[in-house]
Order: sequence, then structure tokens, then C-alpha cells
Amino acid sequence: MSNVRAPIAAGRFYPAGADDLGAAVDRLLAAAAVSPPGGELRAVVVPHAGYVYSGAVAARAFALLARNGQRRRIALLGPSHFVPLRGAAVSAADTWRTPLGPIPVDARLRDAAVAAGAIVEERPHRFDHALEVELPFLQRRAEAGLRILPVAVDGDTERVASLVDALADDAVVVVSSDLSHYLDDATARAQDERTAHAIVELDDTVIDDADACGAAAVRGLLAHARRAGWTCTLLGLRTSADATGDRSRVVGYGAFALTGGPP
Repeated sequence: MSNVRAPIAAGRFYPAGADDLGAAVDRLLAAAAVSPPGGELRAVVVPHAGYVYSGAVAARAFALLARNGQRRRIALLGPSHFVPLRGAAVSAADTWRTPLGPIPVDARLRDAAVAAGAIVEERPHRFDHALEVELPFLQRRAEAGLRILPVAVDGDTERVASLVDALADDAVVVVSSDLSHYLDDATARAQDERTAHAIVELDDTVIDDADACGAAAVRGLLAHARRAGWTCTLLGLRTSADATGDRSRVVGYGAFALTGGPP
């Protein structure tokens, strides 16, 4: 019997009904007018808050997938919000489901991740929204054949970079990370601009855990991208104040595209 990871963010971070969810994602993607950067799209960094807060930023990255005719194998890397983790944990599920339907987990990518040092462990994924909220965007952009590998990561940059190296030839890498947390809006924007500059420059050495909740995944991606000769483009930067108007305590969001030549 197939092991299915059921959605836990539906009705909280995004609409629970398939029709409402599909329409919401389609609206966000249609409004995401961005010029595709040069080169083949190899990876994106996207936020993972509720769609009302960060959906417009995330859509600016996901809109590039269709425009580039990308491969439909996606490796998703992000933080474990609730379960302590050192290293990388690949989902043990065979399928992840959203209100838009099931998505198979790619066995070949899972094998590659395990060979690079990841463990197979479902606990970090069971109640975490960080990777799940990206899936409806992928489902609306992908043609038949979408396959994913969800990986929760933390810890050493070189270990994460080795994981990205093991996956990037066969999959587009999606790193799920918000930026600053719970600062006033002016302070958050200044900090996020510094973080965005470091990401565009592929400088993993100056990104602290306080700069991004998915900092380990971001750092590992940047270390790999620098060695691979990729280029990073900033697609969008905002805070939750843009959605709520409350500037006293905000969360920052950024979207980035990493491009390079074919493997």
C-alpha cells in the first residue's frame, strides 16, 4: 500500500478546496510579470508563508518554470520547523498530496540523496508546511509527470552543498526559506536587502540563521552554485507589512532564480 503524506497546510496557509486553490495560484502566477533571466533555470529560492503574505513573491519564481520548459523532477529543500535535525532527512512517503491531487516522490532522486548522506525519516515532514506550500505552484505549472523529492535540511554548509550536487543534474532545486523574522519593517527591509545581496553574489559565508529560517538550505545551494558557475537573479523582495499594513513586527520574503548551463 502506498505511503501518502496528507496535506497539513490546506485551509491555513492556502485554500483547502481544489477549485479555490487552483484559482488562487493561477491568479498569483498570472500577476507575476518577470523577465526570464538568461541561461537554463537550475534552482529557485522561494518563501513559504501563507499565500496572502508571500504568495505573490513566490509566484515570481515559479512562473519561470513554465517559461523555461523545465524538467518535471523537483528537489525541494527546506527547514525543519518542529523536529530537531542535523543533516538531511528525505521524506519516507511514496506520495505527497495537496487538494490539487497526488504527487509521486521520485525514487531515483531519493536514492541519490541517501548516497550523498541523507537519511530517510518522515518525522521532520509530517507536520511542517515549509515544502508543502510550494507544491500547488508546481502542480499548476507542471505538465503530467511531476515528481518531487522533499528534503528537510540543517547543519553544515558543505554537507548540504554535496546534497545539492547529487541532485542538481537531474532536478530543478527549490529552496524554501523566508527571510528575517519579527523585526520592525524598516529594520527587516534593511536586513533583507543585505541578505538578498549576499544571495545574488552567491556568498554563503555571511548568511546567518537569523537572516533566513531556511538558512542551511540557502547556504548549501549558494556554495554549490558558486562552484558550478551559476548566476543568481533577485526576482522580488517584500515583507508581510505589504499585505497587512502592520509594520511593527514583520517577516521578510524574497524570490531568486539561479541559472546556468546544462549539466
